[in-house]
Amino acid sequence: MKKMTGRTSKRSRDRRFIFLMLLPAFIFIGIFTYYPLLKGVTMAFQDYNLFNINNTKWVGLDNFRQILTPSAMNNFYQVLYNTLKWVIASLFFQFMIGFALALLLNKPFRGVGLYKGIAFMPYAVSGFVIGIVWRWMYNGTSGVLNDLLMRIGIIDQPIGFLAQTGTALNSVIVANVWYGIPFFTIMIGAALQGVPEDLYEAAKVDGAGVFRRFFSITIPFIKPVLVLTLLLRVIWIFNMPDMIYSMTNGGPAGSSRILTSYMIEYIYSNDYGMGSAFGVIIMIILSIYTLIYLKFTKFENLGDY
Repeated sequence: MKKMTGRTSKRSRDRRFIFLMLLPAFIFIGIFTYYPLLKGVTMAFQDYNLFNINNTKWVGLDNFRQILTPSAMNNFYQVLYNTLKWVIASLFFQFMIGFALALLLNKPFRGVGLYKGIAFMPYAVSGFVIGIVWRWMYNGTSGVLNDLLMRIGIIDQPIGFLAQTGTALNSVIVANVWYGIPFFTIMIGAALQGVPEDLYEAAKVDGAGVFRRFFSITIPFIKPVLVLTLLLRVIWIFNMPDMIYSMTNGGPAGSSRILTSYMIEYIYSNDYGMGSAFGVIIMIILSIYTLIYLKFTKFENLGDY
């Protein structure tokens, strides 16, 4: 009986110790993650303007109605279209090029470590800094890209890549593709290391070709990583206005504006209520996408072979 009491007391002490050790982390997450989240959702239903901070009041759904009014809908649809183009185009090329690089770097060859370092380098720099570098490269008067194109005779005069409505968003997408390729290269490359070589050898003996081995062995084994990385990357690209903000600030004439950059414009104009309303809309869109994506891909069963 005494032994049982002693064990129970030890378990209680262990639980208290574990709780006390985790408490700082819980407090940190609560203060810097969940409190701002709840505060932002609350502000979406308020007239919260820093120019009139003493007269903050509840306005219900007025902020959302203002976003979705007939006069504002055309602008909202354009921003939504830009966002979808930004996400889909960036994701497609990042994934395809990143996957190809991962396959190439998975094979041992001389200098593979150097090539991996070069391929992974862009991901070590912030998106805002990358945007500034690419803005200089696209510059119509002193940009290296215009200078290169003119030297090799492709163009006769400089192009304002970021100053024209037809090229601004596409130019930022190119920069974003370059920036995001290392993510897929790193993640898929790590997954490829876990594919057993014995399976490839057995498949070769059975006469399976390169494509048969790729689709019958490689893809099934790394599918959980592919599904997870695509999910995360969509969310990150959707929530990545820093590159657009540093390169075009949503211009010209809103042609490169996406939902998150539009939200930041309201926040910088001190209209926190409207900015928070956009934030809530973004959370709803991403939540719906995540639920549909996980249901469609049957994520919970991906580890079963």
